Amino acid sequence: MTEDNSEQRLNDSLRVVTSGDIEVSTYLEIAKEMGGEQPVAAEEAISKAKREAIIVIDFGSQYSMLIARRVRECQVYCEIVPHDTPWEKIAPLNPKGFILSGGPASAYDAEAPLAPDYIYESHLPVLGICYGMQVITKQLGGKVSPGIKNEYGSAILHLSDVDSPLFTDFPSSSSVWMSHGDKVEEVPPSFTSLAYTENSPIAVIGNKNGMYGIQFHPEVAHTPEGKTILKNFVYKICGCQGNWTIGNFIAESTASIKKQVGTGKVINALSGGVDSSVVASIIHRAIGNQLTCIFVNHGLLRREEVERTFNVFRLNLGMNIIYVDASERFLKRLQGVTDPEEKRKIIGEEFIRIFEEEANKLGKVDFLAQGTLYPDVIESASTGSKASVKIKSHHNVGGLPSKMTLSLLEPLRNLFKDEVRQVGLALGLPEEMVWRQPFPGPV
Repeated sequence: MTEDNSEQRLNDSLRVVTSGDIEVSTYLEIAKEMGGEQPVAAEEAISKAKREAIIVIDFGSQYSMLIARRVRECQVYCEIVPHDTPWEKIAPLNPKGFILSGGPASAYDAEAPLAPDYIYESHLPVLGICYGMQVITKQLGGKVSPGIKNEYGSAILHLSDVDSPLFTDFPSSSSVWMSHGDKVEEVPPSFTSLAYTENSPIAVIGNKNGMYGIQFHPEVAHTPEGKTILKNFVYKICGCQGNWTIGNFIAESTASIKKQVGTGKVINALSGGVDSSVVASIIHRAIGNQLTCIFVNHGLLRREEVERTFNVFRLNLGMNIIYVDASERFLKRLQGVTDPEEKRKIIGEEFIRIFEEEANKLGKVDFLAQGTLYPDVIESASTGSKASVKIKSHHNVGGLPSKMTLSLLEPLRNLFKDEVRQVGLALGLPEEMVWRQPFPGPV
């Protein structure tokens, strides 16, 4: 498949997928219970070339990741940050605009999370979605109050101002998805009402400075024209150029890996799954034989999994692969064990022991490659945010002995799962490997 086709599939994708594949990293995660020193996070190299981003300010919405995906489908890079993130962490991304997410709070409550001052002081465009619209209203002098009737489900949106740039190519009436109990009762000074529904007389607000609020959710499939609004916001209002493409990502990542690794050596736990396969491919593209993959057969692989993986990576791509057939060792330890969690721990412990044994044979190693994805990063970052409910802490790798103090190399940490698949296709991996479904296991 050509790179252009890969990018087109990415842009048209409606999939919402997270990092659920049972990769080697899943088993490495268990090793955190075995003690030892964690790898040292290496400084992330950030490309300055044509950098632009839309920042989603997260107030605890279940749809925040979906908002980011929809923006990226417009070929504009998007990151999610907790609502209390300082400006110093956002400025290097060169933000072109902000999207304030929904959330479970009520903007009029004393403890309600609000947008940081820089959202308004930066004079960048802002789009508030649901609770985000109410936050704008509250902070800029309008009034938010409890609604007489909760609105959950489809509603018909009618435009009051068809000339707003937010509504370019948007029909005068369209179905949208509502999910709210509070309402905007009075718009802030300088704002006007731009659209309404039967239950929400003020469903969209805006001003002349590129600040908008919408009560519905444009990111969900139940709002058929929602992507039009997001596209208008990032292009017509924020002025983005649209340079977030698979080709650009591969080029920037290759250069970044070369710079970060230098003359060092990298090891990668290869499983044949999509995450570790794409990690191996993009790192090998950057540094060639400085990468060594360790492929452990734990006896739980699919039929002919070993042969297929070897054919792709060693025979076709010429990678250095250390193959360890430890199937009897794993199966012996699993014999008689029926509890899934106990199986998971046994596999994790045994895997890390074998990985350690093989890595020690290589001599000095500088980096450990991991298939960390963006949902892992988001879920971990939510730990310190009062607005977000922590889903899980991310321990992709843990329990490595202190003598294996390695820097982490995580080339996919800014990608969603479906973006990883498109990178794999663009790098020439077989479709059956890129689109393979996770193999059931003790997770």
